[in-house]
Amino acid sequence: MAGFRVGEDDFEVDGRPVRLLSGALHYFRVHEGQWGHRLAMLRAMGLNCVETYVPWNLHEPRPGELRDVGALGRFLDAVREAGLWAIVRPGPYICAEWENGGLPHWVTGPLGSRVRTRDGEFLAAVDRWFAALLPQVVERQFDRGGPVIMVQVENEYGSYGSDQVYLAHLADGLRGLGVTVPLFTSDGPDDHMLTGGSVPGVLATANFGSNARRAFETLRRYRPKGPLMCMEFWCGWFDHWGADHVVRDAEDAAAALREILECGASVNLYMAHGGTSFGGWAGANRAGPLHEGRLQPDVTSYDYDAPVDEHGRPTEKFWRFREVFAEYADGPLPDVPEQPAALAGAVTAELTSYVPLDAVLEGLGSAEGEYAVPPTFEDLDVDRGLVRYSVDVPGPRRAYPLRAAGLRDRAVVYVDGVRAGVLTEDDPVLAEPVAGPARVELWVESLGRVNYGPRTGESKGITGGVLHERQYLHGVRARALRLDAFDDADAVRALAAVDGSPGSPGAAGLYRGTFEVSGAGDAELELPGWGRGFVWVNGFNLGRYWSVGPQHSLYVPGPVLREGRNEVWVLETEAAGEPRVTLS
Repeated sequence: MAGFRVGEDDFEVDGRPVRLLSGALHYFRVHEGQWGHRLAMLRAMGLNCVETYVPWNLHEPRPGELRDVGALGRFLDAVREAGLWAIVRPGPYICAEWENGGLPHWVTGPLGSRVRTRDGEFLAAVDRWFAALLPQVVERQFDRGGPVIMVQVENEYGSYGSDQVYLAHLADGLRGLGVTVPLFTSDGPDDHMLTGGSVPGVLATANFGSNARRAFETLRRYRPKGPLMCMEFWCGWFDHWGADHVVRDAEDAAAALREILECGASVNLYMAHGGTSFGGWAGANRAGPLHEGRLQPDVTSYDYDAPVDEHGRPTEKFWRFREVFAEYADGPLPDVPEQPAALAGAVTAELTSYVPLDAVLEGLGSAEGEYAVPPTFEDLDVDRGLVRYSVDVPGPRRAYPLRAAGLRDRAVVYVDGVRAGVLTEDDPVLAEPVAGPARVELWVESLGRVNYGPRTGESKGITGGVLHERQYLHGVRARALRLDAFDDADAVRALAAVDGSPGSPGAAGLYRGTFEVSGAGDAELELPGWGRGFVWVNGFNLGRYWSVGPQHSLYVPGPVLREGRNEVWVLETEAAGEPRVTLS
């Protein structure tokens, strides 16, 4: 039979058995101007296929408001030009250490635990989204001359639920929208995950980082026939803010890869090239064996200790993997492409303009509303950004502890205009008691919605109320600042600076400056002494920085910079350093 198909023992192309040597590369984590280079790096490592997720929340930030859904199609066209096949994983849930696991806040906010189930409202939203997205995939399938050879149903569903009605609806829906290439599922190699996440008649694959033989033995108990594939070979790992940088030894990873291939299996490296969670889209995890503990927000870099690093450079792991893949290649592997140009010399950008945070909110934020209790970020239609909550403490009364119950995730508190401290989910009580009357402002920031486990989709903001001693404070005023408000460069430039000069070190707010470049190329941007916030270069949001590490610089893709004058904005939410940044 012509085309790509799942045989009894192997994948087949036009009747010939083939082994898929694939690698994950998320088009949304790589600047479009660098797709071609990164794909060429995958080919040079010995891969014949690339895999990508599709983040629903990136492409539909509000109901019916679609943003650049065609990016997926352009990426798949680039994959075809690179001579690779493609595996597409459209979700609707993707995990991926991505905000909310790719689910829109306007879906998870009102539906809560009804998401990822047969719930009618959830399925209706998914059906509308897939109807908009899937034409990008369908017209680029292998049997139509395109690169797409497989499409995934949901994602690691057995780690979350067991709703077979929901999974069948997704599979039927993909077929009904024109997907003719094989469907598949991927789950951990555990009994409860495979029984919860597999779909009858659909290829089941396994995700793991080691012990391939044992993993495939488990998979075979449920699927005696069909090709074996590790759909996520975890050859590295991701980092959390405030934790150590995670690495995996290259030789150890290469040995685990070799074991997969010695089993006669296909493989997808997760990640082959991780890229960057630009735009503040990094997600978060919950600690503990059941993923219900302390919040662990993900850093901006998604380098993942992958064989191709965040800058697109080959690592030691790349060369060890290339040696393994060469043993399974039909001929010599392609040459490794030249690396993209780096910025010629270090550059310092003086931040000569300062706008206080209140003025930024006034110019770019939503209208202020008053509520009985604090609205959540979801209530205020905020995916990424800040909310300023204001509330009055009645008086006269003596000083009592002030608490932000159910705080997610972090609040900088001002009492009568004076900074009084920082609250967190783990420490939601202000250090100094507050007497009344007083005006309290809490600038609350989401550090990333949970992307894995039972708390995926939980709300952000002050979710349990503001209490003075045991008394709830009502009549809460709230005003939101979404990060995508900064997409309007003219509006950002129109914000009035304070005396046209930067704020004093420590002041939160928006800092702006320019710098000159001669010899544009990839760079790292550093903000020594700054606290936490976001950076834009020429209107492109590089993502979050935070002094707690382990990430201490932000990757600037070469195509973002231009010869001559460049513009930089820094939104500091907690404690600014000296008003300058460096690029090198």
